[in-house]
Amino acid sequence: MCGIGGYFGIRDPGAAPALDGALRHRGPDGSGRYVDHAAALYHTRLSIIDLSDAATQPMADETGQVVIVYNGEIYNFQEQRERLIACGHSFRSHSDTEVVLRLYVEHGEGFVRHLRGMFAFAIYDKRGGPGREALILARDPFGIKPLLYAETADGGIVFASELKAMLASGKVAREIDPVALRDLLTVGAVYQPRTLLRGVRALPPGRIAVYQGGRWRETVYWQFGAGRVPDLADATNAEAAAAVEDALSDSVRRQLVADVPICCFLSGGIDSALTTAIMAKHHNSRVCTYSVGFDGLRSQLDETADAAVVARHLETDHHEVLIRDRDVTELMGRLGGTLDQPSIDGVNSYFVSRAVAQDYKVALSGTGGDELFAGYPWFQAASAYEPPTGSALAWLGRRFLPWPPEDDSLATKWAFSDVAGYFSRQHQVFGLGGAARGMAPYLRADAGGWRDSYLDIDSRNTVRQDGVLNRCSALCLAGYTSNQLLRDIDATSMSCGIEVRVPFLDPVVADVAMSLPERHKTGAADRAAPTGSYAAAGIKKVLLDVGQRYLPTDFATRPKRGFNMPVADWLRGPLRELAAETLGEARVERAGLLDPKFVGNVREGFETGRTPASSLWLLLVITLWKEQVLDG
Repeated sequence: MCGIGGYFGIRDPGAAPALDGALRHRGPDGSGRYVDHAAALYHTRLSIIDLSDAATQPMADETGQVVIVYNGEIYNFQEQRERLIACGHSFRSHSDTEVVLRLYVEHGEGFVRHLRGMFAFAIYDKRGGPGREALILARDPFGIKPLLYAETADGGIVFASELKAMLASGKVAREIDPVALRDLLTVGAVYQPRTLLRGVRALPPGRIAVYQGGRWRETVYWQFGAGRVPDLADATNAEAAAAVEDALSDSVRRQLVADVPICCFLSGGIDSALTTAIMAKHHNSRVCTYSVGFDGLRSQLDETADAAVVARHLETDHHEVLIRDRDVTELMGRLGGTLDQPSIDGVNSYFVSRAVAQDYKVALSGTGGDELFAGYPWFQAASAYEPPTGSALAWLGRRFLPWPPEDDSLATKWAFSDVAGYFSRQHQVFGLGGAARGMAPYLRADAGGWRDSYLDIDSRNTVRQDGVLNRCSALCLAGYTSNQLLRDIDATSMSCGIEVRVPFLDPVVADVAMSLPERHKTGAADRAAPTGSYAAAGIKKVLLDVGQRYLPTDFATRPKRGFNMPVADWLRGPLRELAAETLGEARVERAGLLDPKFVGNVREGFETGRTPASSLWLLLVITLWKEQVLDG
């Protein structure tokens, strides 16, 4: 796990400002660089597999003509290493980096299809000779690891793991992308391939891109699909549970590869509980687990009590991380840089990562179970939704209705009358109209219409003909999960120098989940009790079937609370003064991203109970990010 960055195709890349300093938190164990006439590659290292100097990056092949910098972990690298040895390759290290490098040499751009893991690569290939050098960028199927890039004014490319490093490169203008800001206010996150900086893009998940001779060529090598395991189309409950258990167990077992100790995040939910249980089965020592709670608010908000029950049952070495008021106050002084890009979420990931980093470099997380097995409330809402007729009118509305709409409820309903459109409205903060009104007027004018916004869901709607739940899974994974959850987990954990692995987000697990009939995910749901126990809500039935072998017997019937942060308590308590100062009219106007009058109305609405705390929190995070990151 590392931070990567560099320049390609610019004049004198070695003279460009070094961006590796802005990535040092991602790789506190070492750093390296490679510079020649056409490229400069930088790497900061968090040592996890092969701790020796032989695994140092940037790493070149034996000819010196192919050089790689790589962030992530390849969980099947040992199998691929044996295959390459059989083909005549020899190795200088025991790292997965060298396996990736030699897979590229052996297979060319198709090498990504041989990888199972989380990754972001930059490979510099100069075998074509002067003027024909190529930069190859690749990203894992789920977008677990970030990779940003921008074309420079002098005709080259700059790339990096984080936005802060892109700014430190000296090649990126400190200009806001108005459409990205609109999306951020709409849903609480910036949707890829945009970033909050104009001209800086995120390579989408499951893509490989080649830059050569001043031109880009981008290829999709993996995307979500339904029914790829046809044998599961008519699976019984027992067959479905066995298939899920086999796939998840294989993923967890693979992700235990490391030359350093590994721990596990444990909430009270089924996803992390199963991950921990399977880890305990395959691990060679007692598993250490961590859960997050809030001092003084445990009974209302967090799942630490439920997590403790599971930990006792699995006999883990369990730790509760209690977040206190002073912890929150301290974090706000660097929140913008910790998140890298502003988001409505991520604080909980930071606190558990900070606690884990005292003793561990690697943690497993249950992220992804809700998305693949219909755990979020909006899955049930979408599954019960019956779209009206008139898809042609909806298509026209999405593209030609005036923007911003004065009435969200009317215009948006007409423009998004299919299931995918309905689903896209389930996770919003201010909505399209509110987002427009929240922007500073000069940015509002350039924010564009609905097209190319996150609500133009066609580019992410890769599962079009299957059932509602699979369509929603694909949309959620390519939207909320990739753009908010995974980005926040990466940024906050790496700010503490730890790596978080997510066994549910594995192509084999995803293919199994999206090949199951819907009844294995929803069960016999009681629509009148969607927030009760797992059994009452009817969600994640197949995971509960798997859990019968591992978890307490009453797990499915205990109340399911979910994890929420006490944002309202913070904003009325330890953060009250900070929020008042930061979101005051003069300071908001000076920051230049938001409309001061709109911010004032949100503040007033929060004080009177008309506006949710999450709305005020997002405005606070955006303003702090502008001051702490964009303004330096």
